[in-house]
Amino acid sequence: MTAFPLSPNATIGLVGGGQLGRMSALAAARLGYRCHILTRETDSPAAQVSHAVTISDYSEPNSLRAFAQAVDVISFEFENVSAEGLDLLASIRPVRPAPSVLRISQDRLDEKTFLNGAGAATAPWAPVGSLAELQAAVQRIGLPAVLKTTRLGYDGKGQATLRTVDDLAPAFERLNPKPLVLEGFVDFAQEISVVLARGADGVIASFDTVENRHRAHILDLTLAPARVPDAISAAAQDIARRVAVALDLVGLLAVEMFVDATGKVLVNEIAPRPHNSGHWTIDACPASQFEMHIRAIAGLPLPPAVRHSDAVMKNLIGPEGMALWPAAVATPGLIPHLYGKSEALPGRKMGHVTRLFPRNALPGDFGIAAALGPLA
Repeated sequence: MTAFPLSPNATIGLVGGGQLGRMSALAAARLGYRCHILTRETDSPAAQVSHAVTISDYSEPNSLRAFAQAVDVISFEFENVSAEGLDLLASIRPVRPAPSVLRISQDRLDEKTFLNGAGAATAPWAPVGSLAELQAAVQRIGLPAVLKTTRLGYDGKGQATLRTVDDLAPAFERLNPKPLVLEGFVDFAQEISVVLARGADGVIASFDTVENRHRAHILDLTLAPARVPDAISAAAQDIARRVAVALDLVGLLAVEMFVDATGKVLVNEIAPRPHNSGHWTIDACPASQFEMHIRAIAGLPLPPAVRHSDAVMKNLIGPEGMALWPAAVATPGLIPHLYGKSEALPGRKMGHVTRLFPRNALPGDFGIAAALGPLA
């Protein structure tokens, strides 16, 4: 039986070898822990900075058992892993967040049902299993609307915008696997998110609400804090806390939200893990989202999730992003982070940069562009 809090030199198992695992492993090392990575990839970003690595599929039982027996607690760094595999791991070692939390976040139908049941508003939605069901859902919800796969979609993948009735059949045919979900189109003024940690004792530490700006459906900029009225920020914080409690979360949670034209806050999706919109916390907070993640799953106390600076985070994406790397490391004031990925594929997150500002002195758009310099 694992004893909490974990003692120094204990081993944390992380399922997934990407950049979120990499930054979690670095945070774990600072707290005196070792990380063991389970991943399908050789030379993954997380494995490069970790104590041990198991190369395996996420559902191979013999590898999973050996991995679980080599660690003290287990977490995951992205949702596209096997929930059944996590169940097997949880039969041997504690898994935080629990496999039940992963299952909710993996399926958009389960996620939206859960969110509405927890009192969190979403855009109108409907399950779609056939073209006839899609046509009926469009009659109820209206156009424009967004048709999405219920599983495996991220960064704009697995979805189609429907603007006219002629779009329905081609989109339904193209998107797989079925069933799908139709979501009403939100005329949003801003996209915001909240990242928080919750310990096994129920203590919650929540970072400031941030504003997110996307390009080609991929996060481009995060502004911390979000430039929204206090009432909207407070509503977003309340929603995120309510969802974390309803999940009985132990670990980290990101809640992505829209602010519509009337100021109403609607949840888009949740992620029970470190999140791209929380990367600014590495440089702008005494304890980053990754340290909070490790503290929560290790049973350590959670410090306040405070910022000492305002911040702008910019992603470096694909070949275009990597072309900016020399300028990023050469520009004073920019704090560069590279993930160690071997190939700069289009749409792939290769790294990010952070620019800090004095607390409560985040500039406007022209000032942000000037501060990012060649990366603007």
